[in-house]
Amino acid sequence: MLEVYLNGLLLSGGLIIAIGSQNAFLLAQGLRRESPILVATICAVCDALLILAGVMGLGTLIQSNNTLLEVARWAGVAYLIGFGLMSLKRSFKTGQLKAEGQVQKSTRSIVFLTLAVTLLNPHVYLDTVILLGSIGAQYGDQRGYFVLGAITASLIWFYGLGFGAVKLAPLLARPKAWKIIDLVICLIMFSIALSLVQMDLTSIL
Repeated sequence: MLEVYLNGLLLSGGLIIAIGSQNAFLLAQGLRRESPILVATICAVCDALLILAGVMGLGTLIQSNNTLLEVARWAGVAYLIGFGLMSLKRSFKTGQLKAEGQVQKSTRSIVFLTLAVTLLNPHVYLDTVILLGSIGAQYGDQRGYFVLGAITASLIWFYGLGFGAVKLAPLLARPKAWKIIDLVICLIMFSIALSLVQMDLTSIL
């Protein structure tokens, strides 16, 4: 039981810690103090639902038909490029870039952006639904412990990243720091978009 839980915890943790569009977005929201806990909650809930769906059999279904992943791939490319361009544009702005000086997004806008950056990325489905789902399903009656471990890793990581970014915000209040952060986020978004364009999903599934 404990071994299965730890396997889920470690495998899920290894997958989500890698810097990606979701983590970059959460980090940016935390640094700007724009509802990072809400963003972390949405990310964790989406991960939990996708992992559960994968373990319960959705991963097998997707492996037999990758049309949904293809649609998500190109929607994800478009979104990531757009998000990257917004970060690039923001990096060229002058003046104080402290979180307190920013125009705050509405809650609805933050929810929409979080769902978009989470669900329009095929890597999310490959990692949670297919990889974790297929491995977790192999544990049979104990797969619930695997799911619990995987969800625990998501909660620890996303809330840790959200709270950690908030703590770092005062140290990164200088305009130059924000410019660098936005440029880094732009590069991350563009690189992930490029990887999606070059990805051959049929060779992965």
